[in-house]
Amino acid sequence: MFSHNRRKLLQASGALAAAGSVPLLARAQVAAPRVVVIGGGFAGATLAKYVRMWNPKIQVTLIEPNPSHVSCILSNLVMTGALGMNAITLRYDTLRSKYGVSLVADRAVGIDAVNRIVTTQNGSRIPYDKLVLAPGIDFDAVPGLDTAVLPHAWQAGPQTLALKGQLDAVPAGGTFVMSIPPAPYRCPPGPYERACLLADSLLRRRRAGRVIVLDANNDVVAEPHTFHTAFRTTYASVIEYRPNSVVSSVDWANKTIHTNWGPIRADGANIIPPQKAGKLVVAAGLLGTNPATRWAPVNPLSYESTVVPHIHVIGDSQGTGQPKSGHMANSQAKVCADALIRYFAGEAPDPAPMTSSACYSPITSKTASWLTVVFGYDAATGLMKPVPNTLAEAPAPSGDHYEDMFGWANNLFADSFS
Repeated sequence: MFSHNRRKLLQASGALAAAGSVPLLARAQVAAPRVVVIGGGFAGATLAKYVRMWNPKIQVTLIEPNPSHVSCILSNLVMTGALGMNAITLRYDTLRSKYGVSLVADRAVGIDAVNRIVTTQNGSRIPYDKLVLAPGIDFDAVPGLDTAVLPHAWQAGPQTLALKGQLDAVPAGGTFVMSIPPAPYRCPPGPYERACLLADSLLRRRRAGRVIVLDANNDVVAEPHTFHTAFRTTYASVIEYRPNSVVSSVDWANKTIHTNWGPIRADGANIIPPQKAGKLVVAAGLLGTNPATRWAPVNPLSYESTVVPHIHVIGDSQGTGQPKSGHMANSQAKVCADALIRYFAGEAPDPAPMTSSACYSPITSKTASWLTVVFGYDAATGLMKPVPNTLAEAPAPSGDHYEDMFGWANNLFADSFS
């Protein structure tokens, strides 16, 4: 038997191959419990898979309008042309055929939390005992920004290819402007790695001009050593990094980005808006009554909402302070899956869950860096906090790290979708 303690150790170390075992002995149920999951990204797909894998007596329904998930992980390499879209397109077939997840190809539009019913765009009414929301992120409006013209590509798919078109159209010696929103934001796709790859692409195509990076934060938020080094050495002739810079509006008819420092003319642009919890989380009232709340408050022992009972929020929309990454979404989903199984067995959640996040960042077309951290539950504050001495960053980018990046990504893809 694969023990719960062993599974927790694998989560903490960043390992992903926890498949094939049940965290608790299956208990006889009067009626099969019903778990409904909204959103089929890394969080939702992993949750659906692991609940079924660990306790097949629980019915799991995944509501997702798209036939496949396009991964934000590695999507910056699609922007540069190093990968095709097929390399980051992940289907749900195995969740259905191997694990018995019921897939509903529809969009959830309403939640009746009193009667525990989800309504879909096509009029279906799907009952649940426990509801898990994993809708990803939403964006603030930026005046004048039309994402059909200037894609932010922070949701991978057609916008990723549209951003590639923006990059390809930059003339020799031209200026490309990209903005970085205030933290927290979804990562990957990492904004600093995107800046590096934009500069690398312009250099390799002998079009080098400028990549102006407008960072709303007062300094590099992730891997500061790696990216400051890249900006000041590898791309010193191309990247102009400007912290404390906020995009106030966009006038793309005149190829102008307006900022708190004044207007900037650009030949190409990637304006990434500030981010917040997904629309359905907001519509369900899961942010509470504080208008400043941008992320759903949850109990990290189970990811159950602290505002509305029997609704859990995992992945990018939750507000526990953990990174909003695909790897972290996968890790949170396992904690939530275990808590749901315990709930239906009449047991309390694991009192000391651990999660982990790892991320590889391509720095050039041939090198990458990495960052990893483990989070543990802090009973004194009720929060997830970094475990001391687990935050680690690669000392320098390398070709070996670049190759390792694909192994890490493929393992994560398989653990969530296969």
